[in-house]
Amino acid sequence: MTREQVLELIRQHLADELELDPTRIDEPTRFKEDLGADSLDLYTLVQELEDTYGVAISDEQATKIRTVGQAVDFVLAHGVADREPRP
Repeated sequence: MTREQVLELIRQHLADELELDPTRIDEPTRFKEDLGADSLDLYTLVQELEDTYGVAISDEQATKIRTVGQAVDFVLAHGVADREPRP
């Protein structure tokens, strides 16, 4: 998977979950400050990433992911760049 593909998946998930225009969401976008995401929204995103990419994200790791770009970096750093997302 490319960086753009991971970004697009995260963008679509957040847009659906938070009922936002996906064009508002880019790599520097902050989950809480820019999108108004709460802890439940972030938990749902973590679950989506774990289910889709088969990565494990600890609570400690999740608290350090504050922007969309950091979420993309995490997914790519954990060896999923070559995999297709799970259906």
